[in-house]
This record gives sequence, structure tokens and C-alpha cells, in this order.
Amino acid sequence: MFYQHLIKRFQKDGELNLKIWRMAWPPMVANITTPLLGLVDTAVVGHLGTAVHLGAVAIGASIFSFLFWAFGFLRMGSTGLTAQALGREDGRQVRALLLQSITMGVGLGLLLTLLQTPIIELALYFMAPSAELEPWARAYCEARIYSAPAVLAGYALMGWFFGVQYSKGPLWMLLVINIANMVLDYVAVYQWDMASVGVAWATVASHYLGVMVALLFAAKQLRRFDGHVPLIDLSKWRTYIELIQVNRYLFVRTILLLTVMSFFTAQGARLGDSVLAANAVLLTFLMIISNALDGFAFSVEALCGESLGRKQKALFQKVIRLSTYWALLAAVLLMLIFSAFGGMIIDLLTNVESVRADAKLYLPWLIAFPLLGIWSYMLDGIFIGTTSVKQMQNTMIASVLGIFFPLWFVTQGFGNHGLWFSMAVFFVARAITLWWCYRRNMKTGVWFNAS
Repeated sequence: MFYQHLIKRFQKDGELNLKIWRMAWPPMVANITTPLLGLVDTAVVGHLGTAVHLGAVAIGASIFSFLFWAFGFLRMGSTGLTAQALGREDGRQVRALLLQSITMGVGLGLLLTLLQTPIIELALYFMAPSAELEPWARAYCEARIYSAPAVLAGYALMGWFFGVQYSKGPLWMLLVINIANMVLDYVAVYQWDMASVGVAWATVASHYLGVMVALLFAAKQLRRFDGHVPLIDLSKWRTYIELIQVNRYLFVRTILLLTVMSFFTAQGARLGDSVLAANAVLLTFLMIISNALDGFAFSVEALCGESLGRKQKALFQKVIRLSTYWALLAAVLLMLIFSAFGGMIIDLLTNVESVRADAKLYLPWLIAFPLLGIWSYMLDGIFIGTTSVKQMQNTMIASVLGIFFPLWFVTQGFGNHGLWFSMAVFFVARAITLWWCYRRNMKTGVWFNAS
């Protein structure tokens, strides 16, 4: 019955459905290629005959994944504001947002490089590598930190590309980064004998190359928009007020989400090495879910933002409805795949029998996650597209402090099942609180006034 309804919807709104898919598939493919960066780094140093370099890369990659993810607001904030400017046909603002976002990303990246000593010291203190591994991990970090301006500028470019509905831009940028990283890894490690430090410099160079390619695509896209932005405006802090206001709420929201993920990993470690490793394997499933459903969330961000800019309420609601249909279908397919092949995937990811057994014990939680998580992913897309990010921040605070941590506290007696239960309810709580805000905004005319 659902599939018949979906087919009728596709036939009725074929053009809009195709637009949703044109927006969705490039980030899906791009998200799939992203984990290759870590896999290639691991494969290259994994054949050097010592575990020291492998450990250095693992620790360094974890540090910078956490550090750079904290600045993910540069991507989200740029998307919503750009999509709305596109809807208003404000070419000058579209151009200004690109320049402002890149400037902000590069500026924050340069600040991170200037503060590299305390950042690296603090990160290594918390990671606590062994005495043998510590010098190599430090050397990796001291090289990798110089990728910060390129990585954060890349976030800004990705957000702008989604905002102007050119989702192939991020795909090409990430493909260039990943392919360049593979080649440079081999050259740096096996031709120049740079070991794990070579892996870091290869990653740095590949990010700058990817951003250069992305800038070429951005310049091509700018031809679509009229208007002129004087470069002097980039030196006036008042021109950044709107972007800063959006990004500050997204920053708090991202830090809270990172806190939950870090706490989840730490509590898994307290339950034993086998449980920690099993949770790491299962988080791979969660990454697959996120990568698959994010494509539709990005469609919602761009198309809802454009609809809001055009003040077209009916189109706004139709975009949400159709995108959710497709995301729901993807979620059901993921559940079926995990149900049928989850055990096989676990066996491919690890050959440690105790870890396999624990991962399969907790696998049912991940089978349910696509259906539990789809709603928060899609609602995030709506609120990013409408730049209602203060509500995103507040609902995240309520979900983290009012649901996740209290629920974890009372379910500690259930061990890892209690931990996964807390995570599952956290996802549901985010969806419920955002849905309440969505309904309230629609009824009160926050996004679309009564006229």
C-alpha cells in the first residue's frame, strides 16, 4: 500500500521528485567515499612492520575528526542562508555569503594553526598515547594541523554548493581529496620514507588541492548570479552578523552532539575492551545510516530554504513530504539489509570472536536505528534550511541534558543495552522536540505569515 502511494506521488510530482534525487545522490556518493581516507591511511602505514605508526595515525585522525567536526556549523549555516537568498533571487547576497563563509572558515583555520601548541598538548593528554607512540602521534598532529584552513574553507564551500543546489560540487571536491590522498600517501610513505608523518602531510596537501578544485567550480556557479560584492565589505565585521548569529547556535548544538558521542564511547570502554570494540564496529552501521539519509536531509535544507525565500508555503510542505517519503523508503531498505546481512558485515569488520559475539548481541539496536533516526535527520534539514537554529540548539540541550544523561543514569544496571537504549531514545527525543517546534512555527506563522 505504501509503495503504491509512493508511485502515485512520484507520477504526480515527477519534476520535484527528480530535483530531490538530483540533490540527494551526490552527497550520498560523497559520504561513501569519505571513510576511504581513513582506510587508505590505515592500509598504507599498516604495512610498515610496526604498530607504532598505525597507532599514531589512529590517534591523530581521531583528534582531528573531533576538532574539525566541531566546526561543522560552517557547512550548515552557509546552506540555509544561501538557499533563502536563492529563493529571494538576491544574487548579491548569494555571492556575499560565499565570500563571507570562506573568509570565516580560513580565519578560524588560521586561528587553530596559531593555537596548535595548546590544542595538541591538550588532545594528547586526553588520548594518553604510550611513550613509544607519543612522539609519532605528536609529529602527525603538528603536520595535520596545517590542513585546518583548507578543511574549514571546504566546509563553507560545501554548504554554499548545497544552498545553490549544486550538490555535485561537494562530490567532486571530496573525490579529488580522496584520490589525491591515496596517491600522495603512497609517495610520501614508500617513496620518501616519511612514515606516519608522510600520511599527515599527504592529507594536508590533498585538502588544499580539493579546495582549489572546489573554488573553480564555485567561480563557474557564480556566473548564474548578478550583483557585486566589494572586497572591502569582507573586512567589515558587521557584514558577518547574520552568519555569526546562525553559526553560534549551530556550534553549541554540534558540541553537545560531540559530547554525547564521546561519552557513549567512554562508557563503552568502562564496560570492557570487547564491548568497546563491538560498539566501534556497530558505530560503522550508524555511519552508514547517517550517510544514506543525509542526502535527503541536504535536499530538504536547500529546497526548504529556497521555498522559504520565495514565500511558497505549499511548495515548502511538498518538499518536506516527498523527501520524507524517499528517506523513509531508504530507512526501510537499510533495516532489511542490516537484518539479512548484519552478521556477515560484522564478520567482515572484525575477526575477533569475542567482539563478533558482542556486536551481534547488540545488533538489533542498529537494525532499529534507521527508523528511529530518520525523523531527526529530516527535521534537522528543515531547521537548517529555515535557519531556525536557536530552536535546534535548545531542543538539543533538552534532549541531551533532559533525556540522554538521565536515562543513561537510571539504566546503568542494564550495561551496554542501557547505553544503546539511551542513545536510541535520544534520537527519538530530538525528533519529538523538533517536531513540536515545527508544528508551532507553522501554526504561528513564524516562517510564513498569515497573508
